[in-house]
Amino acid sequence: MAGAMELNSVAASEPPAEYLAAHVVSDDAEMFGVAQDKDVRKSLRVGRVPMPEIAPDEVLVAVMASSINYNTVWSATFEPVPTFEFLRRFGKQGGYAARHDVPYHVLGSDAAGVVVRVGDGVRHWKPGDHVVVSCVQVDDQQPATHADGMLGADQRIWGFETNFGGLAHYAVVRASQLLAKPAHLTWEEAASAPLCASTSYRMLVSDKGARVKQGDVVLIWGATGGLGAYAVQLVKNGGGIPVGVVGSEAKAEVARRLGCDVVINRAEIGLTTPRDGQHAIEMGKVLGRAIRREVGEDPHIAFDYIGRATFGISVFVVRKGGIVVTCGSSTGYQHEFDNRYLWMNLKRIIGSHAANLQEQWECNRLFQLGHLVPVLSAVYPLEDVGEAARLVQNNEHVGKVGVLCQAPEPGLGVTDPDLRARIGEDRLNLLRVTP
Repeated sequence: MAGAMELNSVAASEPPAEYLAAHVVSDDAEMFGVAQDKDVRKSLRVGRVPMPEIAPDEVLVAVMASSINYNTVWSATFEPVPTFEFLRRFGKQGGYAARHDVPYHVLGSDAAGVVVRVGDGVRHWKPGDHVVVSCVQVDDQQPATHADGMLGADQRIWGFETNFGGLAHYAVVRASQLLAKPAHLTWEEAASAPLCASTSYRMLVSDKGARVKQGDVVLIWGATGGLGAYAVQLVKNGGGIPVGVVGSEAKAEVARRLGCDVVINRAEIGLTTPRDGQHAIEMGKVLGRAIRREVGEDPHIAFDYIGRATFGISVFVVRKGGIVVTCGSSTGYQHEFDNRYLWMNLKRIIGSHAANLQEQWECNRLFQLGHLVPVLSAVYPLEDVGEAARLVQNNEHVGKVGVLCQAPEPGLGVTDPDLRARIGEDRLNLLRVTP
């Protein structure tokens, strides 16, 4: 359990003029050229950067822990575009936005920590509060934001499309990004949840997504990744039937541990990456037969964040009237599929991106109740963030990879040990392995 005296000291102390942060620099944007292997360990730097001033609607958080998301890999490989272009465009708004346009980019879109300072316009948070940080920054003065925070033109992903992210000792966030930290979780467990869990929640549960219901058969690509591992839990909790697709027997065992009713190992059924649209149909038939053999019917929903390598199969394999919901394309953005199987079978494709604050709050509540559990598999110190990101870059991880920032060691931050004991360490550490 974290020492209250130490945390009070963090909250009361004057923030330093500089702080330690994982970042990339604009001078490195062309460093990889045409190299096939853009090794993020070469571009990710850990060093001191200036402490920015906070705006009236912002909060300074002392970050205890963070985690690796795939957008950190994109930032560190400078693909599909260097993120300094995002910072430049944001900075052109002037005012406090100009702070973001600097030749270094502090990365990280997850964090758990302690509020240190609040801006004059912040009403609901105070120094000393234990928080988790949502990755979504919105402009509350845009009308569309009040319908759905993800629709505003100035919605940005913090630590990717903005500066001062969570892979650091401190982070600058808007007050509208904060949620109360689940009291029974450690800092690193809490930091592993916000981005991936809430993204999966919107995709599957929200009225903006697929609206999974009892009995739905849900195909989950990459069922042992960060998004997939939370998707499995959400489908299972909602009375659906999660069908996980993985690439090895080791990951198949992890998927079973997470609660997958059906696990399909691509290698065992000869499921390969489609060469073209026709090959995608052939692979869809292979996968469809495997799913029907196990559950007797085709999937209602395909949960697809893999992209080019899977999307054509997803469109083919869902049942008539089925849904393909997508939030990303880690294998490539240009998808090829046979549109006949979409329009003639009344299927739908739903694009989904992160989650609005209400969806994030609902998802965070599930953690607070113990209905969702973290999927943390490994924890690295901030100094080794390059190794942590490399693990994700090479898809050698399962679940989420955590990063300790100001927390001196794993296991700190629990303020409700009774709830933790009721849930049980085994359940809270389903995927935990030593790196």
